[in-house]
Amino acid sequence: MKEVSPVLNKKLIDLINLQINKELESAYIYLDFTNYFTERGLNGFAHWYKVQAEEEIEHAEKFMAFLHDENDKVRLMAIDKAECPCTDDLEVLKSGLKNEMYITELINDLYGEAEKMNDYRTLRFLDWFINEQAEEEKNANELISRYELFAKDCSAGLYQLDKELGER
Repeated sequence: MKEVSPVLNKKLIDLINLQINKELESAYIYLDFTNYFTERGLNGFAHWYKVQAEEEIEHAEKFMAFLHDENDKVRLMAIDKAECPCTDDLEVLKSGLKNEMYITELINDLYGEAEKMNDYRTLRFLDWFINEQAEEEKNANELISRYELFAKDCSAGLYQLDKELGER
């Protein structure tokens, strides 16, 4: 195999590899949420988080492809055990939002580092993730709001919200 020099700065490569790990860790967390809601009989919520998990894997794959396109090495790391607060529906939803905010923070750090290096190619690549994270946080916030308004103390509202989430 031909040896190719990396195009990106080592610190940026390390941050992108960390981001790959955190995207896959998010998928793992969301699969844990999927299991929680499945066991509660809330298959719509379970479906919503299963789709979330699949999206996180796609995000990791985008970062991996970017590194490959830049002739850099992908380093897959161990994924930490998911720590689901799986005792209360609302706490699970809030944990999902907290996780999205954490991922946003990591992407912002990555963006800031690329900006310091005047790495416009990476900045352009990261623009998609900046927009995606804004949407992810909005969706998580809306899910919490809808749960609190319609489902928290109302089994009919919980049933309806679960049904809607299953149609995603």
